[in-house]
Amino acid sequence: MSYDTEDCLDEFKVHVKSQSLSGQLLKLGDRHRIAVRIRNLKSRVEEVSNRNTRYSLINPISSSCADERDSYMEDIRNQSANNIDESELVGFATTKKEWLRLIDVGSDNGPTKVICVVGMGGLGKTTLARKTYESKEDIPSYFSCCAWVTVSQSFDRKEILKDMIRQLLGADSLDKLLKELQGKLLVQVQHLADCLVHGLKDKRYFVVLDDIWSIDAWNWINDIAFPKGNNRGSCILVTTQDAGLAERCTSEPLIYHLEPLQIDDAVHLLLRKISKGQVRETSENTNNTVAKLVKKCGCLPLAILTVGGILATKKIAEWGKFYEELPSELESNPSLEAMRIVTLSYNHLPSHLKPCFLYLGIFPEDFEIQRNHLVDRWIAEGFVKASDVMNIEDIGNSYFKDLVNRSMIQPSGVNIEGLVKKCRIHDIMRDIMVSVSREQNFVLLTKDNVTTVEEEHIRHVAFPGNKFSEICLDWSSVRSISVFGDRPMDPAHSFCSPQLRMLRVLDLEDVKFRLTQNDVKNIGLLHHMKYLNIAGGSYNFALLRSIGKLRCLQTLDMRESNIAALTTAITELRNLRSLRCSKRMDYGCFNLIDNPKGCLTIMMCFPMIFTTLVNFSDRANLTAEVRMACSTCWSDTKGVKVPRGINYLKKLQILEVVDINGTSKKVIEELGELSQLRKLSVTSKGATENKYKVFCAAIEKLSALQSLCVDAEGSSDVGTLDWLDSVCSPPPILRSLKLNGSLSDLPNWFGKQLVKMHLSRSRLKEGKTMEILGALPNLMLLRLYRNAYVGEKLVFRREAFPNLKEIDIYFLKELRELRFEEGAAPQMRSIEIYGCKLKSGIVGTKLLPRLNTIAVRDDGDVANFDLLRVEVDAHPNHPLLQVSKNQGNKRFGKY
Repeated sequence: MSYDTEDCLDEFKVHVKSQSLSGQLLKLGDRHRIAVRIRNLKSRVEEVSNRNTRYSLINPISSSCADERDSYMEDIRNQSANNIDESELVGFATTKKEWLRLIDVGSDNGPTKVICVVGMGGLGKTTLARKTYESKEDIPSYFSCCAWVTVSQSFDRKEILKDMIRQLLGADSLDKLLKELQGKLLVQVQHLADCLVHGLKDKRYFVVLDDIWSIDAWNWINDIAFPKGNNRGSCILVTTQDAGLAERCTSEPLIYHLEPLQIDDAVHLLLRKISKGQVRETSENTNNTVAKLVKKCGCLPLAILTVGGILATKKIAEWGKFYEELPSELESNPSLEAMRIVTLSYNHLPSHLKPCFLYLGIFPEDFEIQRNHLVDRWIAEGFVKASDVMNIEDIGNSYFKDLVNRSMIQPSGVNIEGLVKKCRIHDIMRDIMVSVSREQNFVLLTKDNVTTVEEEHIRHVAFPGNKFSEICLDWSSVRSISVFGDRPMDPAHSFCSPQLRMLRVLDLEDVKFRLTQNDVKNIGLLHHMKYLNIAGGSYNFALLRSIGKLRCLQTLDMRESNIAALTTAITELRNLRSLRCSKRMDYGCFNLIDNPKGCLTIMMCFPMIFTTLVNFSDRANLTAEVRMACSTCWSDTKGVKVPRGINYLKKLQILEVVDINGTSKKVIEELGELSQLRKLSVTSKGATENKYKVFCAAIEKLSALQSLCVDAEGSSDVGTLDWLDSVCSPPPILRSLKLNGSLSDLPNWFGKQLVKMHLSRSRLKEGKTMEILGALPNLMLLRLYRNAYVGEKLVFRREAFPNLKEIDIYFLKELRELRFEEGAAPQMRSIEIYGCKLKSGIVGTKLLPRLNTIAVRDDGDVANFDLLRVEVDAHPNHPLLQVSKNQGNKRFGKY
């Protein structure tokens, strides 16, 4: 009923709300239909309410019931931690040694130290902390008093303080205090806190605060329970799933990020648990099953030990079946209750993060999820609400960061500034996520053999494979459709059906599907559509005819498409924030530049494709290629012509890739009016000098621009970018600059705020190049591609590149030596060399104090390699040295 109500309101917003008088008259039919739905909904609400009153069907979950449920899960977690023998722990000795180093048990002076152990549920934080705490020879002998306190999500403040007094000051102290307070009507929290602070003032104490969920809980305990003037080297060990909370509790050097087990250790732990100490011999097929089970457990010790305990009761032949049924077993098997500990994390999520988290169940196992795409989809679904203080993209990114900090999703890609750009979902977390989604009819993951779905009102449908199965489903309430796969898919009309009137998100990236004119018309009827991704798809040139009808559209991704120009219909999309479009560079047989003779031959035979000699699929392919080739006039850049009126898209923040040559001067001027534009990518090959000047003037007006890419390369040659010198005042917050084209000298206008610089085919010479780049105080990443630099020596001078963290050198044919002087690039961490022959080697790596990686790949060759390896071995950081086969046949792999 709530889903129906939401659908009705959404339809009202599109068809009726904010209409003029004439518009209301034209919408009388829609208004009447919606009015009838509202009346029926009111009747259903009254009916449900009366039925509940009559039969008491709905028993609201009180806060006490929720607390009992969470306490039950916490008891299971604590019991699991206590029941694990130290002999069952793999890798515990190393972790324990590291923790004791952080605790510094031998130092009996200095301020109280706070150490945080961070990791997702099931990693063994509580177990390892318990074993460290109970280690008699390490902790009790160095500290006057110790206490173990489980904070949990809901805790009683008085009971926490009483427990701490009992453990730290003794049961007698607590009894004495309670007797003193016996005459008072109420035992106040402050009385207990004063006793605790006074008792600990001159003691060296060690306290474990296990499972803290909120910064408020930490602030309260830290402020009220511990003395401020204690300089006896006391220590507080905090375990938490929230990395953000840990950062607010203590400094980074005192945060220990607990990682999952290595795969070999995880397999060994599982087999040892199964055989109770004796690893039995297993067949290759069984080993594969064990490896899959370990992967499904995500190498989490708690999950592995739980599964191992069950497998110990089963025959080896039954293991494979157990693996297949594990997702459903998680929902029903009481023996696996400990693995559902992650539901504690979900229950503790604030309401605005719960749908964002469940939405991740759409993506297949092991799928790497792009942060920007995910946030755009959240916004399109209405999960992210804008505020007056922050724009909606920044709010969405904060949601993503919060889920990462809470260990709900796993970072898989981090940029040079430390921002997570990609993530994955832990297998166990995903299984439970899918289970919860199924209960709420939130996400339907289709299977090839499923053709009928019993549930109604499914909100999100995902096709994990390449085959689209026709499903008997009420599509009228579906909000998103996602297809994962890159092979041809048929039919496309299922994604363009008028039944999908409530659809907000259609994600068909890399899916090859066929569109007819009727399909295109139907897409124009999807008035709620806010996110449309058909990047890499084929036959989508016709889509532009109806795109202007999608007035709510916010994100449009048509990269690598059969389009050469955007129609004026694009300018009707006033809510558009992201417009990504680029054309395919491959015209198949119709490539006049690379294959003029073959192209002309096929063009002469083109009428034959409409005969019965050519099937429909091949005919559609050839027609698309002819349209593409003719509309571009065989242009050899990936840019797309932009129509007049682009300045109407005032909300646009991302625009790529604009063909400056094909776009009119007036439109280029209009680009400067996009005041919210953050990212701009253009191709400039073949443009006139006049257009270059107009474009430079437009850049100067883009005050919000953070990323600029200018590409002068075509399929046949590379153009010049010297015209960029005419930029007088660059965007004030430009952080990323990518230039692909020849340059006489580096432009001198990019400011001190630049963080990333990508240069390709620039043919810059020795001299001022490194001097200009080295003076940029915030530059963190420098990439020099394909003869971007044609000098023989690349020298990093003293005090240059103060913040540079990574240098990537790709196929610089003239380069012979890479040299670092003392005091240069003090933050350098990574050096990557691809396809370069450094006959004089790499000199000065020992002068880079933070270096941790040197990679030489793809025909790369470095002279004096033995000397380099000696320098690396002697370096205090012991950097990882990665070399390819070509670096001497006797040296291959990683050192």
